[in-house]
Amino acid sequence: MNQVLMQLFSTNGAAPITTLENAIMSGQAPDGGLYLPEQLPQINCATHQDKSFQEIALSVASHFFSDIETSRLSQIIQQAFPFAPKTIDLTPQISVMELFHGPTLAFKDFGARFMAQIMSYYTEPVVASAKRLTILVATSGDTGGAVASAFHKVPNIDVVILYPSGMVSELQEKQLTTFGDNIYAVEVAGTFDDCQKFVKSAFRDEDFNKSFKLTSANSINIARLIPQSFYYFGTVANIKKDNIVFSVPSGNFGNVAAGLMASLMGMPVKHFISATNCNGKVVSDYLDTGTFEPKASVCTISNAMDVGNPSNLARIQSFYNSDIAQITNKLSVPYFSDEDTKTAIKEVKEKYNYLMCPHTAVGFLGAKQHLVKQPEDHVIIAATAHPAKFKSEVDTLMDIPLPPELACLIDLKKEASKVENDYQKIKNTVYKLLDVE
Repeated sequence: MNQVLMQLFSTNGAAPITTLENAIMSGQAPDGGLYLPEQLPQINCATHQDKSFQEIALSVASHFFSDIETSRLSQIIQQAFPFAPKTIDLTPQISVMELFHGPTLAFKDFGARFMAQIMSYYTEPVVASAKRLTILVATSGDTGGAVASAFHKVPNIDVVILYPSGMVSELQEKQLTTFGDNIYAVEVAGTFDDCQKFVKSAFRDEDFNKSFKLTSANSINIARLIPQSFYYFGTVANIKKDNIVFSVPSGNFGNVAAGLMASLMGMPVKHFISATNCNGKVVSDYLDTGTFEPKASVCTISNAMDVGNPSNLARIQSFYNSDIAQITNKLSVPYFSDEDTKTAIKEVKEKYNYLMCPHTAVGFLGAKQHLVKQPEDHVIIAATAHPAKFKSEVDTLMDIPLPPELACLIDLKKEASKVENDYQKIKNTVYKLLDVE
């Protein structure tokens, strides 16, 4: 087995080079940056033709995890992914890559379940006297449920999920507040950006780090991006189209960063559309002006994209050395209103008899806009969540039946600790939940 371990650096440039295992188990670099490989592996995508998603996932993962025996890595892949993405054609120019066939019906299942298996592997040697691993995660909706499902009852690991009060759908809230055991939910009177700010600050808090062995399950953790690259490789290998463009609904820009990373590793794709709601204007403006000015997020019906300071922009900048021309050559960031989104949901249902969640509908709008200028392209929309997860948001547009995975949540009791948007109060709440003095 090749024992040359992958080396990773921090996007902030002031942290020591480290191994992939340490980057995953640390979550965020000590200088506040995000980890990326010093050198991305180059992958011969021709070898992926006609292979299953799990086979392609193992092929890609083996380039990163040289410290794990192939047979054990295969077992991790199989345990993480008893499901796979599905691709359907809406029109001759538009396909939909359905990423919601996992247990929580959202694309976050891919990253969360792989991360849970990898972290479980790395914590297997932990002795009884060692600190349990504590995962801090901020969620704007789907991440929380996916992480809760993936890590529920995983040995030696506690999970604390922070979410903005009143800013996730009712079903999303049930998915992240009803597990119990080693899963703890904290309802913050603030926005997703406030929750994410707490997570980032906690990693720099010396007292916090003395009390807990911390990591993150947000897309700031490289273990989220690596498995999200798997479905890009798998879809491109099997769709057999030319001039492929991905339209990816974007909030924290982790999903599109994974796609860009796959492209840099050799996946043949022409362009990425990072389609977003009004909150994404901060990134669109950055690409127009070269100046990034984060803003407080505002509520929309595509709530998982309500992010005013996306973390993964730092990775995208690093990929292209902050060269705006290089970034815009590969990435465009259109943004759309709630009214546009509602119209798109109705249009797709009426024309193609296909239901989209608000986020996927934003991806559809990005695809339509792109094809006006580039009609020779084939756009693949990343369908990031099952439409029923946003039943309350689209009930006025159409009736969506609840699948069993969601219907079973209706009568479950929410358990969450409500707290003001104050760093010390949130910190004290986490200490109390995990019974730490």
